[in-house]
Amino acid sequence: MNRLMKRFTATASIALASFSFAISAHAGEVLDRVLATKTLKVATAAAFPPSSFMNDKGQLDGFDIEVAKGVAKYMGVEAQFVTPGWDIVTSGKWEGRWDLAMQMFQTAARAKLFDFPGIYLYNYMVAVAHKDSRATKSSDLEGKVIGVTAGSAEESYAKHILEMYNTPPVKYQFTPGEVKSYESASSAYDDLRLGDGVRIDGFIDEKRTAEAAIKAGYPFKVIGEPLVSAPAAIAVLHDDKEFSEKIAAAIKSMKDDGTLSKLSIKWYGSDQTEPK
Repeated sequence: MNRLMKRFTATASIALASFSFAISAHAGEVLDRVLATKTLKVATAAAFPPSSFMNDKGQLDGFDIEVAKGVAKYMGVEAQFVTPGWDIVTSGKWEGRWDLAMQMFQTAARAKLFDFPGIYLYNYMVAVAHKDSRATKSSDLEGKVIGVTAGSAEESYAKHILEMYNTPPVKYQFTPGEVKSYESASSAYDDLRLGDGVRIDGFIDEKRTAEAAIKAGYPFKVIGEPLVSAPAAIAVLHDDKEFSEKIAAAIKSMKDDGTLSKLSIKWYGSDQTEPK
Protein backbone atom coordinates (compact mmCIF):
# COMPACT_ATOMS: atom_id res chain seq x y z
CA MET A 1 0.00 0.00 0.00
CA ASN A 2 1.54 3.33 -1.02
CA ARG A 3 1.84 6.29 1.38
CA LEU A 4 -1.06 8.17 -0.23
CA MET A 5 -3.39 5.21 0.19
CA LYS A 6 -2.24 4.67 3.80
CA ARG A 7 -2.88 8.34 4.57
CA PHE A 8 -6.36 8.16 2.98
CA THR A 9 -7.20 4.97 4.92
CA ALA A 10 -6.04 6.48 8.21
CA THR A 11 -7.97 9.70 7.61
CA ALA A 12 -11.12 7.76 6.73
CA SER A 13 -10.77 5.63 9.86
CA ILE A 14 -10.41 8.70 12.05
CA ALA A 15 -13.41 10.37 10.38
CA LEU A 16 -15.53 7.24 10.85
CA ALA A 17 -14.51 6.94 14.48
CA SER A 18 -15.30 10.63 15.08
CA PHE A 19 -18.68 10.23 13.38
CA SER A 20 -19.50 7.19 15.50
CA PHE A 21 -18.45 9.04 18.64
CA ALA A 22 -20.61 12.02 17.70
CA ILE A 23 -23.65 9.78 17.28
CA SER A 24 -23.12 8.01 20.60
CA ALA A 25 -22.40 11.31 22.33
CA HIS A 26 -25.57 12.83 20.91
CA ALA A 27 -27.76 9.84 21.79
CA GLY A 28 -29.34 10.43 25.19
CA GLU A 29 -27.81 13.90 25.47
CA VAL A 30 -31.03 15.65 26.57
CA LEU A 31 -32.00 12.96 29.05
CA ASP A 32 -28.46 12.95 30.48
CA ARG A 33 -28.61 16.73 30.96
CA VAL A 34 -32.07 16.59 32.58
CA LEU A 35 -30.99 13.89 35.03
CA ALA A 36 -27.66 15.57 35.76
CA THR A 37 -29.21 18.98 36.48
CA LYS A 38 -32.34 17.50 38.11
CA THR A 39 -34.29 20.01 36.00
CA LEU A 40 -36.73 19.53 33.13
CA LYS A 41 -37.04 22.77 31.16
CA VAL A 42 -40.51 23.12 29.68
CA ALA A 43 -41.66 25.56 27.00
CA THR A 44 -45.26 26.61 27.45
CA ALA A 45 -47.52 29.67 27.11
CA ALA A 46 -48.12 32.47 29.58
CA ALA A 47 -51.60 33.35 28.29
CA PHE A 48 -53.32 30.15 27.19
CA PRO A 49 -56.00 29.46 29.85
CA PRO A 50 -56.98 27.01 31.15
CA SER A 51 -54.01 25.10 29.78
CA SER A 52 -51.24 27.49 30.82
CA PHE A 53 -51.55 30.95 32.33
CA MET A 54 -50.36 33.25 35.10
CA ASN A 55 -52.51 32.90 38.23
CA ASP A 56 -53.24 35.55 40.87
CA LYS A 57 -49.95 34.74 42.60
CA GLY A 58 -47.97 35.47 39.45
CA GLN A 59 -47.20 31.78 38.94
CA LEU A 60 -47.81 29.61 35.90
CA ASP A 61 -50.82 27.38 36.40
CA GLY A 62 -53.18 25.20 34.40
CA PHE A 63 -53.57 21.76 32.87
CA ASP A 64 -50.32 21.80 30.88
CA ILE A 65 -48.38 22.99 33.91
CA GLU A 66 -49.65 20.14 36.08
CA VAL A 67 -49.05 17.57 33.34
CA ALA A 68 -45.46 18.81 32.88
CA LYS A 69 -44.88 18.63 36.63
CA GLY A 70 -46.19 15.06 36.54
CA VAL A 71 -43.71 14.14 33.80
CA ALA A 72 -40.88 15.74 35.78
CA LYS A 73 -41.89 13.89 38.94
CA TYR A 74 -41.86 10.59 37.03
CA MET A 75 -38.27 11.34 35.99
CA GLY A 76 -37.30 12.34 39.52
CA VAL A 77 -36.56 15.96 38.61
CA GLU A 78 -38.14 19.41 38.96
CA ALA A 79 -40.02 21.20 36.19
CA GLN A 80 -38.81 24.66 35.20
CA PHE A 81 -40.96 26.72 32.83
CA VAL A 82 -40.13 29.20 30.09
CA THR A 83 -42.56 31.10 27.86
CA PRO A 84 -40.97 31.81 24.45
CA GLY A 85 -42.99 32.93 21.45
CA TRP A 86 -44.78 30.03 19.80
CA ASP A 87 -43.14 30.79 16.47
CA ILE A 88 -39.74 30.31 18.13
CA VAL A 89 -40.85 27.01 19.66
CA THR A 90 -42.11 25.63 16.34
CA SER A 91 -38.97 26.77 14.49
CA GLY A 92 -37.06 23.98 16.22
CA LYS A 93 -34.19 26.34 17.09
CA TRP A 94 -34.20 25.51 20.77
CA GLU A 95 -30.42 25.55 21.33
CA GLY A 96 -30.78 23.85 24.71
CA ARG A 97 -32.96 26.61 26.16
CA TRP A 98 -35.73 24.09 26.90
CA ASP A 99 -36.11 20.34 26.67
CA LEU A 100 -39.71 19.89 25.56
CA ALA A 101 -42.76 21.88 24.47
CA MET A 102 -46.32 21.35 25.63
CA GLN A 103 -49.52 20.91 23.61
CA MET A 104 -48.29 20.90 20.03
CA PHE A 105 -50.55 19.96 17.12
CA GLN A 106 -48.88 17.22 15.07
CA THR A 107 -48.45 18.59 11.56
CA ALA A 108 -46.46 17.06 8.72
CA ALA A 109 -44.07 20.02 8.71
CA ARG A 110 -43.43 19.75 12.45
CA ALA A 111 -42.83 16.01 12.20
CA LYS A 112 -39.68 16.84 10.23
CA LEU A 113 -38.30 18.61 13.30
CA PHE A 114 -39.94 16.93 16.27
CA ASP A 115 -40.92 13.64 17.85
CA PHE A 116 -44.28 13.46 19.63
CA PRO A 117 -43.77 10.91 22.42
CA GLY A 118 -46.69 11.91 24.60
CA ILE A 119 -50.21 12.50 23.24
CA TYR A 120 -52.19 13.68 26.25
CA LEU A 121 -55.07 15.80 24.96
CA TYR A 122 -57.45 16.10 22.01
CA ASN A 123 -58.09 19.54 20.53
CA TYR A 124 -60.63 21.19 18.27
CA MET A 125 -59.75 24.21 16.14
CA VAL A 126 -62.62 26.71 15.80
CA ALA A 127 -63.46 30.06 14.26
CA VAL A 128 -64.22 32.86 16.73
CA ALA A 129 -66.03 36.14 15.97
CA HIS A 130 -67.19 39.17 17.93
CA LYS A 131 -70.64 38.64 19.45
CA ASP A 132 -71.99 41.47 17.27
CA SER A 133 -70.82 39.77 14.08
CA ARG A 134 -73.49 38.60 11.66
CA ALA A 135 -71.43 35.48 10.99
CA THR A 136 -73.20 32.30 12.06
CA LYS A 137 -71.02 29.73 10.27
CA SER A 138 -67.34 29.59 9.43
CA SER A 139 -67.93 30.18 5.71
CA ASP A 140 -69.31 33.63 6.62
CA LEU A 141 -65.67 34.63 7.28
CA GLU A 142 -64.83 34.21 3.60
CA GLY A 143 -62.65 37.13 2.49
CA LYS A 144 -62.43 38.62 6.00
CA VAL A 145 -59.44 39.69 8.10
CA ILE A 146 -58.62 36.74 10.35
CA GLY A 147 -56.25 36.75 13.32
CA VAL A 148 -54.03 33.81 14.27
CA THR A 149 -51.08 33.11 16.56
CA ALA A 150 -47.78 33.25 14.66
CA GLY A 151 -46.26 29.82 14.09
CA SER A 152 -49.43 28.00 15.06
CA ALA A 153 -51.39 25.28 13.28
CA GLU A 154 -54.21 27.82 13.13
CA GLU A 155 -51.98 30.13 11.08
CA SER A 156 -51.27 27.27 8.67
CA TYR A 157 -55.00 26.59 8.41
CA ALA A 158 -55.76 30.23 7.60
CA LYS A 159 -53.06 30.18 4.91
CA HIS A 160 -54.31 26.85 3.54
CA ILE A 161 -50.97 25.10 4.08
CA LEU A 162 -51.91 22.90 7.03
CA GLU A 163 -51.00 19.23 6.69
CA MET A 164 -51.78 17.17 9.78
CA TYR A 165 -49.44 14.30 10.58
CA ASN A 166 -50.78 10.85 9.59
CA THR A 167 -54.32 12.13 8.97
CA PRO A 168 -56.48 12.75 5.87
CA PRO A 169 -56.06 16.06 3.98
CA VAL A 170 -57.55 19.12 5.69
CA LYS A 171 -60.79 20.52 4.24
CA TYR A 172 -60.79 24.32 4.34
CA GLN A 173 -64.14 25.90 5.14
CA PHE A 174 -63.26 29.48 4.15
CA THR A 175 -60.47 31.59 2.66
CA PRO A 176 -59.48 34.76 4.56
CA GLY A 177 -58.96 37.96 2.63
CA GLU A 178 -56.07 38.75 4.98
CA VAL A 179 -54.30 36.73 7.67
CA LYS A 180 -53.02 38.79 10.58
CA SER A 181 -50.47 36.99 12.74
CA TYR A 182 -49.97 37.83 16.43
CA GLU A 183 -47.27 36.90 18.91
CA SER A 184 -49.95 35.59 21.29
CA ALA A 185 -53.64 34.78 21.28
CA SER A 186 -54.26 37.38 23.98
CA SER A 187 -53.05 40.16 21.66
CA ALA A 188 -55.47 39.05 18.96
CA TYR A 189 -58.28 38.81 21.50
CA ASP A 190 -57.60 42.39 22.57
CA ASP A 191 -58.03 43.50 18.96
CA LEU A 192 -61.18 41.44 18.40
CA ARG A 193 -62.84 42.70 21.58
CA LEU A 194 -62.69 46.27 20.16
CA GLY A 195 -65.59 45.34 17.90
CA ASP A 196 -66.60 43.44 14.81
CA GLY A 197 -64.28 44.41 11.97
CA VAL A 198 -62.53 47.21 13.85
CA ARG A 199 -59.16 45.53 13.47
CA ILE A 200 -60.02 41.93 12.66
CA ASP A 201 -63.23 40.10 11.78
CA GLY A 202 -62.41 36.83 13.46
CA PHE A 203 -59.79 34.61 15.03
CA ILE A 204 -58.93 30.93 14.71
CA ASP A 205 -58.09 29.25 17.99
CA GLU A 206 -58.32 26.09 20.05
CA LYS A 207 -61.89 25.56 21.25
CA ARG A 208 -61.13 25.32 24.97
CA THR A 209 -59.17 28.57 24.91
CA ALA A 210 -61.97 30.38 23.09
CA GLU A 211 -64.57 29.07 25.52
CA ALA A 212 -62.42 30.11 28.48
CA ALA A 213 -62.15 33.64 27.05
CA ILE A 214 -65.92 33.85 26.58
CA LYS A 215 -66.46 32.60 30.13
CA ALA A 216 -64.04 35.27 31.35
CA GLY A 217 -66.22 37.97 29.76
CA TYR A 218 -64.77 38.47 26.29
CA PRO A 219 -67.58 39.53 23.87
CA PHE A 220 -67.01 36.62 21.48
CA LYS A 221 -68.84 33.65 20.03
CA VAL A 222 -67.67 30.40 18.48
CA ILE A 223 -69.22 30.03 15.04
CA GLY A 224 -69.95 26.84 13.17
CA GLU A 225 -68.54 23.38 13.67
CA PRO A 226 -64.85 22.70 14.50
CA LEU A 227 -62.52 23.34 11.57
CA VAL A 228 -60.05 20.60 12.54
CA SER A 229 -59.85 18.02 15.32
CA ALA A 230 -56.47 16.59 16.28
CA PRO A 231 -54.44 15.19 19.18
CA ALA A 232 -52.06 17.49 21.02
CA ALA A 233 -48.73 16.14 22.19
CA ILE A 234 -45.56 16.89 24.07
CA ALA A 235 -42.94 17.70 21.45
CA VAL A 236 -39.19 17.07 21.61
CA LEU A 237 -36.42 17.46 19.08
CA HIS A 238 -35.35 14.38 17.13
CA ASP A 239 -32.47 12.08 18.06
CA ASP A 240 -32.91 11.34 21.76
CA LYS A 241 -34.78 8.06 21.84
CA GLU A 242 -34.17 7.53 25.55
CA PHE A 243 -35.67 10.92 26.42
CA SER A 244 -38.72 10.28 24.22
CA GLU A 245 -39.23 6.87 25.84
CA LYS A 246 -39.16 8.43 29.32
CA ILE A 247 -41.81 10.98 28.34
CA ALA A 248 -43.99 8.31 26.74
CA ALA A 249 -43.71 6.17 29.87
CA ALA A 250 -44.59 9.14 32.10
CA ILE A 251 -47.74 9.98 30.12
CA LYS A 252 -48.76 6.30 30.05
CA SER A 253 -48.34 6.11 33.82
CA MET A 254 -50.52 9.22 34.30
CA LYS A 255 -53.17 7.71 32.02
CA ASP A 256 -53.09 4.32 33.73
CA ASP A 257 -53.45 5.67 37.27
CA GLY A 258 -56.20 8.14 36.29
CA THR A 259 -54.14 11.29 36.98
CA LEU A 260 -54.47 12.63 33.43
CA SER A 261 -58.24 12.19 33.39
CA LYS A 262 -58.63 13.90 36.79
CA LEU A 263 -56.53 16.86 35.69
CA SER A 264 -58.61 17.25 32.51
CA ILE A 265 -61.84 17.23 34.52
CA LYS A 266 -60.33 19.73 36.99
CA TRP A 267 -59.31 22.24 34.31
CA TYR A 268 -61.72 21.59 31.43
CA GLY A 269 -64.78 20.17 33.16
CA SER A 270 -64.61 16.85 31.28
CA ASP A 271 -62.17 14.13 30.30
CA GLN A 272 -60.64 15.27 27.03
CA THR A 273 -57.61 13.00 27.11
CA GLU A 274 -59.12 10.35 24.83
CA PRO A 275 -60.46 10.71 21.26
CA LYS A 276 -64.22 11.17 21.01
